[in-house]
Amino acid sequence: MSSSLSTRLKYVSLGVLVVQTTSLVLTMRYSRTLKEDGPRYLASSAVVSAELLKILACTLLVFREHSKYVRALNQVLKEEIVNKPMETMKLAVPAGIYTLQNNLLYVALSNLDAATYQVTYQLKILTTALFSVTMLGKRLGCNQWLSLLILMAGVALVQWPAESADASQQTSLSAGFQFVGLMAVLTACFSSGFAGVYFEKILKETKQSVWVRNIQLGVWRVQTLCSLCCVRRLWVGWSSQQ
Repeated sequence: MSSSLSTRLKYVSLGVLVVQTTSLVLTMRYSRTLKEDGPRYLASSAVVSAELLKILACTLLVFREHSKYVRALNQVLKEEIVNKPMETMKLAVPAGIYTLQNNLLYVALSNLDAATYQVTYQLKILTTALFSVTMLGKRLGCNQWLSLLILMAGVALVQWPAESADASQQTSLSAGFQFVGLMAVLTACFSSGFAGVYFEKILKETKQSVWVRNIQLGVWRVQTLCSLCCVRRLWVGWSSQQ
Protein backbone atom coordinates (compact mmCIF):
# COMPACT_ATOMS: atom_id res chain seq x y z
CA MET A 1 0.00 0.00 0.00
CA SER A 2 2.83 2.39 0.92
CA SER A 3 4.64 1.57 -2.32
CA SER A 4 1.46 2.29 -4.36
CA LEU A 5 1.01 5.59 -2.52
CA SER A 6 4.63 6.49 -3.14
CA THR A 7 4.24 5.78 -6.86
CA ARG A 8 1.12 7.92 -7.04
CA LEU A 9 2.88 10.77 -5.24
CA LYS A 10 5.73 10.60 -7.74
CA TYR A 11 3.38 10.94 -10.70
CA VAL A 12 1.37 13.67 -9.00
CA SER A 13 4.58 15.56 -8.22
CA LEU A 14 5.73 15.16 -11.82
CA GLY A 15 2.41 16.46 -13.14
CA VAL A 16 2.42 19.44 -10.77
CA LEU A 17 6.01 20.24 -11.74
CA VAL A 18 5.17 20.15 -15.47
CA VAL A 19 2.11 22.38 -15.01
CA GLN A 20 4.03 24.79 -12.76
CA THR A 21 7.01 25.08 -15.10
CA THR A 22 4.89 25.51 -18.23
CA SER A 23 2.47 28.00 -16.71
CA LEU A 24 5.34 29.99 -15.17
CA VAL A 25 7.14 30.37 -18.50
CA LEU A 26 3.98 31.29 -20.40
CA THR A 27 2.89 33.78 -17.73
CA MET A 28 6.32 35.42 -17.56
CA ARG A 29 6.54 35.61 -21.34
CA TYR A 30 3.06 37.11 -21.64
CA SER A 31 3.71 39.67 -18.90
CA ARG A 32 7.00 40.79 -20.47
CA THR A 33 5.67 41.12 -24.03
CA LEU A 34 2.20 42.54 -23.32
CA LYS A 35 1.82 45.96 -24.90
CA GLU A 36 0.73 48.50 -22.31
CA ASP A 37 0.38 52.27 -22.23
CA GLY A 38 2.12 52.62 -18.87
CA PRO A 39 5.53 51.37 -17.72
CA ARG A 40 6.11 47.64 -17.34
CA TYR A 41 6.74 46.18 -13.89
CA LEU A 42 10.32 45.75 -12.70
CA ALA A 43 11.75 42.23 -12.85
CA SER A 44 13.48 42.81 -9.51
CA SER A 45 10.10 43.51 -7.87
CA ALA A 46 8.73 40.20 -9.15
CA VAL A 47 11.83 38.35 -7.90
CA VAL A 48 11.57 39.95 -4.44
CA SER A 49 7.88 39.00 -4.21
CA ALA A 50 8.67 35.41 -5.16
CA GLU A 51 11.46 35.21 -2.57
CA LEU A 52 9.22 36.56 0.20
CA LEU A 53 6.60 33.93 -0.65
CA LYS A 54 9.26 31.20 -0.54
CA ILE A 55 10.46 32.39 2.88
CA LEU A 56 6.87 32.37 4.13
CA ALA A 57 6.23 28.85 2.79
CA CYS A 58 9.45 27.46 4.31
CA THR A 59 8.68 29.15 7.65
CA LEU A 60 5.27 27.49 7.71
CA LEU A 61 6.88 24.09 6.99
CA VAL A 62 9.37 24.57 9.84
CA PHE A 63 6.46 25.63 12.04
CA ARG A 64 4.65 22.41 11.14
CA GLU A 65 7.74 20.26 11.80
CA HIS A 66 7.93 21.58 15.37
CA SER A 67 4.37 20.69 16.35
CA LYS A 68 3.02 24.12 15.43
CA TYR A 69 4.52 25.91 18.42
CA VAL A 70 5.52 29.53 17.87
CA ARG A 71 8.10 29.38 20.66
CA ALA A 72 9.77 26.33 19.09
CA LEU A 73 9.79 28.07 15.70
CA ASN A 74 11.44 31.18 17.15
CA GLN A 75 14.02 29.07 18.95
CA VAL A 76 14.92 27.10 15.82
CA LEU A 77 15.25 30.22 13.67
CA LYS A 78 17.36 31.95 16.33
CA GLU A 79 19.68 28.97 16.86
CA GLU A 80 20.11 28.05 13.20
CA ILE A 81 20.24 31.51 11.62
CA VAL A 82 21.19 34.15 14.20
CA ASN A 83 23.49 32.08 16.42
CA LYS A 84 25.30 30.45 13.48
CA PRO A 85 26.43 33.39 11.34
CA MET A 86 29.14 31.39 9.56
CA GLU A 87 26.64 28.79 8.41
CA THR A 88 24.37 31.55 7.17
CA MET A 89 27.28 33.27 5.40
CA LYS A 90 27.93 30.14 3.35
CA LEU A 91 24.71 30.77 1.46
CA ALA A 92 25.71 34.27 0.36
CA VAL A 93 27.39 32.87 -2.77
CA PRO A 94 24.47 30.79 -4.12
CA ALA A 95 22.02 33.55 -3.08
CA GLY A 96 23.86 36.09 -5.21
CA ILE A 97 24.04 33.68 -8.13
CA TYR A 98 20.35 32.78 -7.89
CA THR A 99 19.51 36.49 -7.79
CA LEU A 100 21.45 37.04 -10.99
CA GLN A 101 19.83 33.99 -12.57
CA ASN A 102 16.26 35.03 -11.76
CA ASN A 103 16.78 38.46 -13.28
CA LEU A 104 18.42 36.96 -16.37
CA LEU A 105 15.39 34.75 -16.94
CA TYR A 106 13.20 37.83 -17.26
CA VAL A 107 15.67 39.30 -19.75
CA ALA A 108 15.65 36.05 -21.72
CA LEU A 109 11.85 35.81 -21.84
CA SER A 110 11.63 39.43 -22.95
CA ASN A 111 13.73 38.64 -26.04
CA LEU A 112 12.93 34.98 -26.85
CA ASP A 113 9.75 33.09 -27.56
CA ALA A 114 8.54 30.70 -24.86
CA ALA A 115 9.40 27.49 -26.78
CA THR A 116 12.98 28.51 -27.56
CA TYR A 117 13.50 29.67 -23.99
CA GLN A 118 12.10 26.48 -22.49
CA VAL A 119 14.21 24.17 -24.64
CA THR A 120 17.41 26.21 -24.29
CA TYR A 121 17.00 26.51 -20.53
CA GLN A 122 17.11 22.72 -20.27
CA LEU A 123 20.88 23.06 -20.75
CA LYS A 124 20.93 23.58 -17.00
CA ILE A 125 20.69 19.78 -16.78
CA LEU A 126 24.01 19.55 -18.61
CA THR A 127 25.70 22.24 -16.51
CA THR A 128 24.39 20.66 -13.30
CA ALA A 129 25.78 17.29 -14.35
CA LEU A 130 29.18 18.77 -15.20
CA PHE A 131 29.40 20.65 -11.88
CA SER A 132 28.27 17.51 -10.03
CA VAL A 133 31.13 15.57 -11.57
CA THR A 134 33.74 18.25 -10.82
CA MET A 135 32.54 19.48 -7.41
CA LEU A 136 30.88 16.43 -5.86
CA GLY A 137 32.87 13.67 -7.56
CA LYS A 138 29.80 11.97 -9.01
CA ARG A 139 30.14 9.46 -11.83
CA LEU A 140 27.82 9.34 -14.79
CA GLY A 141 27.09 6.22 -16.81
CA CYS A 142 27.20 5.88 -20.57
CA ASN A 143 23.42 6.26 -20.88
CA GLN A 144 23.52 9.47 -18.86
CA TRP A 145 26.28 10.97 -21.01
CA LEU A 146 24.39 9.91 -24.14
CA SER A 147 21.25 11.60 -22.84
CA LEU A 148 23.20 14.81 -22.24
CA LEU A 149 24.60 14.71 -25.78
CA ILE A 150 21.09 14.26 -27.20
CA LEU A 151 19.97 17.21 -25.10
CA MET A 152 22.76 19.36 -26.53
CA ALA A 153 21.84 18.30 -30.06
CA GLY A 154 18.19 19.18 -29.45
CA VAL A 155 19.07 22.64 -28.16
CA ALA A 156 21.36 23.21 -31.15
CA LEU A 157 18.58 22.23 -33.57
CA VAL A 158 16.18 24.64 -31.89
CA GLN A 159 18.66 27.48 -32.42
CA TRP A 160 19.19 26.55 -36.07
CA PRO A 161 17.80 29.35 -38.27
CA ALA A 162 14.71 28.33 -40.20
CA GLU A 163 14.03 29.58 -43.71
CA SER A 164 10.64 31.14 -44.10
CA ALA A 165 8.81 33.44 -46.48
CA ASP A 166 9.19 36.46 -44.24
CA ALA A 167 12.78 35.75 -43.25
CA SER A 168 14.02 38.68 -45.31
CA GLN A 169 11.82 41.04 -43.32
CA GLN A 170 13.62 40.33 -40.05
CA THR A 171 15.74 43.25 -38.99
CA SER A 172 19.15 43.27 -37.37
CA LEU A 173 17.50 44.78 -34.29
CA SER A 174 15.33 41.69 -33.69
CA ALA A 175 18.36 39.49 -34.28
CA GLY A 176 20.21 41.52 -31.68
CA PHE A 177 17.35 41.04 -29.22
CA GLN A 178 17.43 37.28 -29.80
CA PHE A 179 21.18 37.23 -29.20
CA VAL A 180 20.72 39.10 -25.90
CA GLY A 181 18.02 36.63 -24.85
CA LEU A 182 20.16 33.66 -25.83
CA MET A 183 23.17 34.96 -23.88
CA ALA A 184 20.94 35.62 -20.88
CA VAL A 185 19.48 32.12 -20.82
CA LEU A 186 22.90 30.47 -21.34
CA THR A 187 24.36 32.47 -18.46
CA ALA A 188 21.35 31.47 -16.35
CA CYS A 189 22.02 27.81 -17.19
CA PHE A 190 25.59 27.98 -15.92
CA SER A 191 24.62 29.94 -12.81
CA SER A 192 21.77 27.51 -12.10
CA GLY A 193 24.06 24.48 -12.40
CA PHE A 194 26.78 25.92 -10.16
CA ALA A 195 24.42 27.31 -7.52
CA GLY A 196 22.41 24.09 -7.38
CA VAL A 197 25.46 21.89 -6.88
CA TYR A 198 26.97 24.33 -4.38
CA PHE A 199 23.72 24.31 -2.39
CA GLU A 200 23.60 20.50 -2.49
CA LYS A 201 27.17 20.36 -1.19
CA ILE A 202 26.25 22.61 1.73
CA LEU A 203 23.23 20.44 2.56
CA LYS A 204 25.37 17.29 2.63
CA GLU A 205 27.99 18.87 4.90
CA THR A 206 25.53 20.05 7.57
CA LYS A 207 22.60 18.62 9.49
CA GLN A 208 20.32 21.62 9.19
CA SER A 209 16.84 21.19 7.75
CA VAL A 210 16.46 21.95 4.07
CA TRP A 211 13.63 24.33 4.97
CA VAL A 212 15.87 26.31 7.33
CA ARG A 213 18.53 26.44 4.63
CA ASN A 214 15.96 27.76 2.17
CA ILE A 215 14.97 30.48 4.65
CA GLN A 216 18.64 31.48 4.98
CA LEU A 217 18.96 31.46 1.21
CA GLY A 218 15.82 33.54 0.78
CA VAL A 219 16.95 36.13 3.32
CA TRP A 220 20.25 36.56 1.47
CA ARG A 221 18.43 36.87 -1.86
CA VAL A 222 16.11 39.59 -0.57
CA GLN A 223 19.05 41.48 0.94
CA THR A 224 20.98 41.23 -2.33
CA LEU A 225 18.03 42.44 -4.39
CA CYS A 226 17.32 45.34 -2.02
CA SER A 227 20.98 46.37 -2.19
CA LEU A 228 20.92 46.23 -5.99
CA CYS A 229 17.74 48.33 -6.09
CA CYS A 230 19.32 50.95 -3.81
CA VAL A 231 22.44 51.07 -5.98
CA ARG A 232 20.28 51.37 -9.10
CA ARG A 233 18.30 54.26 -7.64
CA LEU A 234 21.48 56.05 -6.61
CA TRP A 235 22.91 55.55 -10.09
CA VAL A 236 19.74 56.84 -11.78
CA GLY A 237 19.67 59.86 -9.46
CA TRP A 238 23.33 60.60 -10.10
CA SER A 239 22.90 60.20 -13.87
CA SER A 240 19.92 62.57 -13.95
CA GLN A 241 21.94 65.26 -12.22
CA GLN A 242 24.76 65.12 -14.75
